[in-house]
Amino acid sequence: MDRKIPNIMGTQHPDNAGVPFFKDHQNPFVSAFREIDEAYQNFSVLDADEYMWDWEGKHADASVIDRLYSEHYEYFQKHPLGKDKFLTFRFPNIWEEKGYSLMQAMTTILSAEDFALDLGFKEERPLFEAILPMTQSADQLIDMEDKFASLSHYKTKEFNTGHKDSDTLQMIPLFEGFESQLHAPEILKKYLEMYHQHFGRDLKYMRVFLAGSDSALSNGFLNSIIGNKLALTRLAEFEDETKLPIYPIAGMGSTVFRGGLSPMMIDRYLEEFPGLKTVTIQSAFRYDYPLDVVEPAIIKLREGLQKSKFQIIDKADQKILLEIAKKAAAEYHETLDPLINDLQPIFDAFPKRRDRHQHVGIIGYSRDVDGYKMPRAITFTGALYSVGIPPEFLGTGRILNKLDDKELTTLMKYYPNIKQDYAHVAKYFSKDALEALQAKNPAWHAVDEDIEAVEKLFDIKAGPQDEDQQKHADLAADLVKISDKETKTTLISRQAVLRKFLG
Repeated sequence: MDRKIPNIMGTQHPDNAGVPFFKDHQNPFVSAFREIDEAYQNFSVLDADEYMWDWEGKHADASVIDRLYSEHYEYFQKHPLGKDKFLTFRFPNIWEEKGYSLMQAMTTILSAEDFALDLGFKEERPLFEAILPMTQSADQLIDMEDKFASLSHYKTKEFNTGHKDSDTLQMIPLFEGFESQLHAPEILKKYLEMYHQHFGRDLKYMRVFLAGSDSALSNGFLNSIIGNKLALTRLAEFEDETKLPIYPIAGMGSTVFRGGLSPMMIDRYLEEFPGLKTVTIQSAFRYDYPLDVVEPAIIKLREGLQKSKFQIIDKADQKILLEIAKKAAAEYHETLDPLINDLQPIFDAFPKRRDRHQHVGIIGYSRDVDGYKMPRAITFTGALYSVGIPPEFLGTGRILNKLDDKELTTLMKYYPNIKQDYAHVAKYFSKDALEALQAKNPAWHAVDEDIEAVEKLFDIKAGPQDEDQQKHADLAADLVKISDKETKTTLISRQAVLRKFLG
């Protein structure tokens, strides 16, 4: 295959605590206007292969290609977009949110091609793939490609620029929830059939995107990590069956709850998710560690991904893991539901890092868990860390306690770093903060059981182990007692810097 498959994808996920390395003032916020410079910095300084340009639920600058090429013409002459570096749009899902920006995103793809040709970039289209979040069916993928083709034909007819417009767009399905990840191969199989019938040609390969954050928010950490592992195994089986090369992408953040991809955990990450070819290095990965830590981590990560091979979990073990995942989700929901209202003031005070649409329900959408309107996964994760309760614990301890020997052995076989992960996140537990929460709402006592069960099983002690972690625990105890929103925001920001991620 001619094309280069990117390994390292920079994204605009707003999970950084610290100030991006390219900013000269001490404000961690990245405006929509500044994101174009950010994309260039990620290509040129960090040597990211790919950058996700996000049109889903946020403001996106449609002048991205014009400005990148105009401001950095020489760089892109040496590293052309679409050949050496890649800019990949994440579309809004018009079945889940209003598609106000979809036509703009598609028009940007078409006009970018004209602009590149006029500048002498004749070899490759700068933009030729797009991500569809929350993919639920093969029909949706075909529909998006049809919409793009229709727009392209209309543009050629009504706004002829002297170039022949490309009318194909390769969709990358993004599977977010446990069930959709598990059943991805069925959707992909249907898509391959429909694609052949509809377009009269076959795909040469597929990139398939698995989310790590939203599945953890929806069904808890243990359910999410098992879901990712089962999804990778089933993609491997699908590749074997169809002989179509599959290149999985994983969207995961620095904290273990959201996947655990930080510059300090590269070996652990590669071991836990075999077969991945592309990973997202989100804002915390890039901006909460010094460049002399981030740059070698990216090199190591790229080398590891290029060598990474699928590990197929046998059918009997898949069945056991599936049962554990279902039980874990039920326990998580039971634990979380009575706590959500207590977390609302923390969600409301959470610091912002990007220009997001605020009109949730009109332009955007919110996550709904058991009838509760949930914030985005970064806010949810960061809020729980900020009150001294790492969300990885919720429901997990009691489920681990209930597993029989065979289940526990199987889980630990396919999740080899489970003990180290819990030893790591346990350092951000604050007993004082938990006791203050329990004084107002007895439902928080369930968390004691989870913490104690994990401590006993893995022979660890939850709580701070160094000075920064102690400061983090003290700030958590303060945070749950104060009511002033601005003070809350300040404390959350301080904690985030200490733990090296916002959420």
